[in-house]
Amino acid sequence: MKKTTTETRKYRLDMNDKILNSGFKDFNKFFALDNKAYIDGALPAKTKELMGLVASMVLRCNDCIFYHIDRCIQEGASREELMESFNIALIVGGSIVIPHLRYAFEVMEEIVNESESLSGN
Repeated sequence: MKKTTTETRKYRLDMNDKILNSGFKDFNKFFALDNKAYIDGALPAKTKELMGLVASMVLRCNDCIFYHIDRCIQEGASREELMESFNIALIVGGSIVIPHLRYAFEVMEEIVNESESLSGN
């Protein structure tokens, strides 16, 4: 059974909480480094999230794809920006990326529709 976007976000938050409160400090160090990498700097956060999305698609990590699409949309990425990023991933990764392109398209549609319904558009 497929998880909803809300269930996926909740699972991620719950598991991250367990990991970060496990007492193993190296987890906390890595998570802090990862978080810091995606904040505004010389490159805006949206650009960094789009880059993370491309890498996630090429590496074929659906959990990562979901996360970066969600963050890209929160950072204001449009469908067109997401689709151009999907295309870069497809060009870099080749045909093995196609199943993850399907997944990315599905997630994009769900999250965009969710965002639009919450904003009243």
